[in-house]
Amino acid sequence: MAGEAVSRVLKRSINIGGHKTSISLEDEFWNCLKEIAGERGISLGAMIEGIDGGRKHANVSSAIRLFVLGVYRDQLASWGRH
Repeated sequence: MAGEAVSRVLKRSINIGGHKTSISLEDEFWNCLKEIAGERGISLGAMIEGIDGGRKHANVSSAIRLFVLGVYRDQLASWGRH
């Protein structure tokens, strides 16, 4: 599949509520999560703890992807494009 962008999935060690764990996320999702945390004026750790506390999915990595997708979907909807 020549010409397609390849996104690396990296395993990252994080601390959630005092417990060490790891998540596997593509660079794009990780960078977007950092951007969202910065825009909201909170730490990346606090952002991840909030996502983890409210997740309805089996793993944190999936919850983070869906959170990032939701933020950008909401942004598009606020611009009148959904």
